[in-house]
Amino acid sequence: MPTRILPAVGDTDAVRSITTLLSQLPDAEPVAPVVDSTQLIDTLARLAAESVDELPEVVVVHERIGPVPALELIREVALRFPAVGVILVTSDASPGLFQAAMDYGARGLVALPLSYEELASRVQAVAQWSVGVRRHLGAGGDVFTGVGGTVITVSGAKGGVGTTLTAIQLALAAQASGRSTALVDMDLQTGDVASYLDVQFRRSVVDLAAITDISPRVLADAVFRHDTGLALLLAPAEGERGEDVTDRAARQIVSALRSRYEVVVIDCGAQLNGAGAAAVEMADRALLITTPDVVAVRGAKRAVRMWDRLQIRKAEETTVVVNRHSRGTEIQPPLIQKITGTAVAATVVPANFKELQSVVDAGRIHELENKSSVKQALWGLAGELGLVKVPEGAQKAGRGLRGGDRGSVSFRRRKEG
Repeated sequence: MPTRILPAVGDTDAVRSITTLLSQLPDAEPVAPVVDSTQLIDTLARLAAESVDELPEVVVVHERIGPVPALELIREVALRFPAVGVILVTSDASPGLFQAAMDYGARGLVALPLSYEELASRVQAVAQWSVGVRRHLGAGGDVFTGVGGTVITVSGAKGGVGTTLTAIQLALAAQASGRSTALVDMDLQTGDVASYLDVQFRRSVVDLAAITDISPRVLADAVFRHDTGLALLLAPAEGERGEDVTDRAARQIVSALRSRYEVVVIDCGAQLNGAGAAAVEMADRALLITTPDVVAVRGAKRAVRMWDRLQIRKAEETTVVVNRHSRGTEIQPPLIQKITGTAVAATVVPANFKELQSVVDAGRIHELENKSSVKQALWGLAGELGLVKVPEGAQKAGRGLRGGDRGSVSFRRRKEG
């Protein structure tokens, strides 16, 4: 059986030399190379969703892959796709880097300039390891598909547009539908998730920042279990401690959460920092919340352009959610879509703060009434995003309804049943 090899190389010249050598290896079947970290993870996730057997046996990661650094990318591949062997191609073949690559999950390292004999030897060894792992997983009857949990980030076009409220309600909707859900407050200086849910806590996301290997026990110690069933990973009470959460730490934390929960909702706030940027970059869906006014929409456009310049996320991969919408508003969703160049969620959230004021002031946003139009819209948005489990009967009954209505009907029926 030929060995399928997926090169992940961003440099044009390196792509040519690596693919040429790989095509000369005996029993090798190189596939079309991917040019960045996002494309690699998306490709592996798509193949894993079909079957673990569809995954390549070997992934070759070039040291200059981006935007996620090579070692961080190797860690994520190793965590999400443990049946795939990763080889790092690097100009630094020092013992220190070799040890670091192994610690991050690589199965081999090949030095630049490439040598046919060294590359062939490493590919053969890693392929044999991968086949052995798959045989073991298959014998156990529990084949890991590698997809992991769904990660949703919620960011604000500016402060005060409803980012935290949206994140909390999306997480509550997912949890209520039967999915294990974690809610993370990555608004490290000014996060308010704890205030909205009336939570007193000791641990925070900062407690995980310095840990290189986040085990299930360590993660459980840092997470606060809310009465609703949500697992909360909160921002530090002292905002200055948020600087300890680097982009590298954020990637490790998100990867650990993805492996333990079906849905991970991350409140990134309105200010971009390294940790929030890493979360947005890793997310399956990135939401940007705006209100239908000139200042907020300009903020949304500015954020989208910045994400694109920093290679965090492309505009077409971002979904804008319109909050505090009314029919009489001059700025409507189609115009926002045209201005920002993003997708716009079909579900809009109505302007009705009177429904929210009492529960917000009491810090009991999870007790918002089911008949609330804001809650129905946000839970409908959760359905639109695929965060909820919808019973078959509810799906049939929901045909012909708008996305927001369908989500609300599904949850009411589940609770009544």
